[in-house]
Amino acid sequence: MSFNRKDLLGLENLSKDEIATIIKKAEEFKDLFTNSSNKSLDLAGKTVVNLFYEPSTRTRTSFEIASKRLSADVVSIATATSSVVKGESLVDTAKTLQAMKADIFIIRHTLAGTPHLLAKNLQASIINAGDGFHEHPTQGLLDFYTIFEKKKRIKDLKILLVGDILHSRVAKSNIWALTKFGAKIRVVGPPTLIPSKITELGVEVFYDLDRAIKDVDVINILRIQMERQQANLFPSVHEYVELYQVTKKRLEKAKSGVMIMHPGPMNRGIEISSEVADSPSAVINEQVTNGIAVRMAVLSLLAANRAKRRK
Repeated sequence: MSFNRKDLLGLENLSKDEIATIIKKAEEFKDLFTNSSNKSLDLAGKTVVNLFYEPSTRTRTSFEIASKRLSADVVSIATATSSVVKGESLVDTAKTLQAMKADIFIIRHTLAGTPHLLAKNLQASIINAGDGFHEHPTQGLLDFYTIFEKKKRIKDLKILLVGDILHSRVAKSNIWALTKFGAKIRVVGPPTLIPSKITELGVEVFYDLDRAIKDVDVINILRIQMERQQANLFPSVHEYVELYQVTKKRLEKAKSGVMIMHPGPMNRGIEISSEVADSPSAVINEQVTNGIAVRMAVLSLLAANRAKRRK
């Protein structure tokens, strides 16, 4: 097993071995994180910079906690009060921070490819925390880990992604990771929210949730991005609820023991009913916990790789 990269920019180009290495490391860190108050010294003396150009609660806080549990110094940049508002470019901002001896940047940006741009221009390691509609690799990894932890396998599991597939970076990262390990992925949503060429990724497309949900092992419910409704990509919220909300009644068509996931934040009463969100089948809070373990693993592996390169 190995993970020798300078950056984590996405899951599309990661090998099975690289994903397996991260998951194994996450298992070790979960034990440390959940069963003790001890810190790892893997990032002692290192500086991690959170550079978020989009709102975030879960991902930003998760990375902060993960970094601190690894003994890193953490700096979070509020872009609204930074030199960005004075016209400074993203690369120049990052280079300035790198000159202050920042070791790892965690970047979220509205534009796809932004983390890749930074990776080309900086010696520091870059972690993609979400770039436009492209990827969200650590969310994909924590979803993978949660499924594997509960189901003990990935191969041949039937996994359904529900909702706004078109704009979802989470969906893409899930698909690229899970299909590498033999999962059978289905997507379902309004036709206007399903990418036209998504079958090229090896997934099965449905437009009817009641058909798509039959016999699935895992349902990952994606947030309906209400801001997209301004573009009239589906007729109304009421219609979406009628056709695509995951409810207890609809779950009767899935396999016994079906697992319910949601990357958050949830729109209760829209894409998921409260009855389902709070049910024993839901592992939504466990996803959050696993996110810290996965992010600790990624940070630790990147820091170790930086140390190797300096030798």
